[in-house]
Amino acid sequence: MRSALCVVFSLLVCILGLAVIGAAQNTKEMKGAVERVDKSSDVMTEIMKIPDKSIPHDLLQKAKAIVVFPGSIKAGFIVGGQGGKGVAISRVGNGWSAPAFVNMGGGSVGLQIGGEKTDYVLLIMNDKGLQGILEDKFEIGGEGSVAAGPVGRTTAASTNATMDAEILTYSRSKGVFGGISLKGVVITPDKDMNNGVYNKGAKEILHAPGVAAAAAPAALQKFPNTVATLAR
Repeated sequence: MRSALCVVFSLLVCILGLAVIGAAQNTKEMKGAVERVDKSSDVMTEIMKIPDKSIPHDLLQKAKAIVVFPGSIKAGFIVGGQGGKGVAISRVGNGWSAPAFVNMGGGSVGLQIGGEKTDYVLLIMNDKGLQGILEDKFEIGGEGSVAAGPVGRTTAASTNATMDAEILTYSRSKGVFGGISLKGVVITPDKDMNNGVYNKGAKEILHAPGVAAAAAPAALQKFPNTVATLAR
């Protein structure tokens, strides 16, 4: 009898221990998620305040999805690498989805000296581009699929090549904002954070009917709410 009680007690201790570990992990993921959402919101707000040099308002209104990588790292000389952690939202009905969490990695070629932190903003302009970021691994590139985004009040003077692109990309570094090419960059879901916060994958969060910003924890609604306000 005593042995049986000891076994039951041991099992209960193990279950309780696993629950505590799981709760701690979820708390850690949520803290990181809130920090990422807040930084991404700040990036969008600050960029859209730049007089005559922000993302054109009409593009923001047309975008199928928006991805922000705040404070990503780029390092090297001539040939380098880059990586970062970001947030993605997609259109759901007349609003925006709850934020899904994504990572960025890959090589880059360009004039790079030293290391610097750079904010990246990606506008996903059509359904084909949206399908790309819903994949488990998506490499930005291919002829006509990505272009450096135009800046200004409107896109009236933009070229057809820019307007036909699936993804328009921007960067901000040391206060300088403008379009930039991000070909070769790979975007993948942050599975640990998405599962820790929602117990769902990025595709379910971004593409499932009814998963609107209101379905996210209140602390994570800042980014979709910010974009909704800026895109009015």
